[in-house]
Amino acid sequence: MKFTARQPGINVNVSPTHPLKEFAILAGGLLAIAVGVYLALGLAVDLIVPRLSIDLEKKLAGALIGRLVETEEVDTTTRSLQALVGRLQDRCAKLPYNVTVHVTESDAVNAAALPGGHMVIFTGLLAEMTSENELAFVLAHELGHYANRDHLRSLGRSLVLMTASTLLLGADNSINSMIGHGMVLTELSFSRKQESRADEFALETLFCHYGQVAGATAFFKKIPEDGDPGRFGHYFASHPENRRRISHLKDLAQERGYPTGTLFPLPADLMVNTIPP
Repeated sequence: MKFTARQPGINVNVSPTHPLKEFAILAGGLLAIAVGVYLALGLAVDLIVPRLSIDLEKKLAGALIGRLVETEEVDTTTRSLQALVGRLQDRCAKLPYNVTVHVTESDAVNAAALPGGHMVIFTGLLAEMTSENELAFVLAHELGHYANRDHLRSLGRSLVLMTASTLLLGADNSINSMIGHGMVLTELSFSRKQESRADEFALETLFCHYGQVAGATAFFKKIPEDGDPGRFGHYFASHPENRRRISHLKDLAQERGYPTGTLFPLPADLMVNTIPP
């Protein structure tokens, strides 16, 4: 019998499905996987962060701010801020560790609560301060984030990866360094609920320290109508939000019977024109 080769009815090397449709299916599948991983990490953050030990938090902090600690020169501004934070902690804001203050040159009106008790204060924030009470409230607000462990939740997904690499490879490894260097302080953000709880903590701390709450809302009133939300950091999510925060603080002070007393002048070494260039 003679064999006669025939062309197949279809080309098995070419999919009958349109390439764009195949691309859409592939992209959709990858997107679904990415969303699943993101949600899984979010759940892991909620489960792991509240249970992180203080020792592990301090190890993670080394990967985040090692360079900052190594190069920083402690000046009179930093020492004065450190002393004020120390007084707030000793008398009123109890935390499992002593917070260390770092002053960073930047126009950003912001501060950052980093793991391990490292608080970064930008010089742009100090330029807005007009009284010790106002500054104490802002510092106490950051201490409130530490008390509620918001600083860990804000960096949660990165901390999950850093925790895993620390446990497997030790604190000083290239993965931790890469993650730490990729974090930008000015991108730290908190939810409205976290900010509200930190405000309440700060109000209570202010009353505990001074016996009154003068200056508690002063900072929130300073945002200009055309203010850049990025420049003002996480303190100013939106104009209506600030009005609600001011109203909430006033209502809470009245409810708890906190009086409004006298503003204390800002120490000379914390005025912006004394900060070294």
